[in-house]
Amino acid sequence: MIVLIVISIVVAAIAIWWISTSNDFKRKEIQIDESLSGIEVSLTNRFDKLTKLLDVTKGYAAHEKEVLAQVISMRKGMTAGELSECSKKMDVMAAHINAVAEAYPELRSAELFKELQSGIRTAEANLQAARRLYNSNVRAYNTAIAVFPSSMVANSQNLRRRDFFVAEEAKKADVQMKF
Repeated sequence: MIVLIVISIVVAAIAIWWISTSNDFKRKEIQIDESLSGIEVSLTNRFDKLTKLLDVTKGYAAHEKEVLAQVISMRKGMTAGELSECSKKMDVMAAHINAVAEAYPELRSAELFKELQSGIRTAEANLQAARRLYNSNVRAYNTAIAVFPSSMVANSQNLRRRDFFVAEEAKKADVQMKF
């Protein structure tokens, strides 16, 4: 009778351990899938943020360059009549610049370049963190598959090692920044 109770306890303990280990593998798989999704989100965020910031920066830098070129060309060798005409054109341009500055008081190309650089650093840091989390989850999963006694459960469920993060060629490429 005591032997039967001991055997029942051992069998129950093994069953509980088996179920617990199996559930642990399922949790690890979910963590891997979640962290892989985090990499996808970070890649998408990096692409969206950098392309938008780059477009805004390029647009505003081109606007400033155009205004500066117009002002310089207007000042070259002017007669009195040309000076008056130039003054009117510069008043119109100044009003336009003031309107843009009032609508966007912090909008300056130097500030946008700084913001672009900051956005790049932030996006890259988030992407690196997502990759590290994924690889950490894969390491824990692969270790559990390889280590005895949990390897018995893994083998019985045909669980296979997961690959560490390797970026696809298209996703490895940085956003092209041509000014």
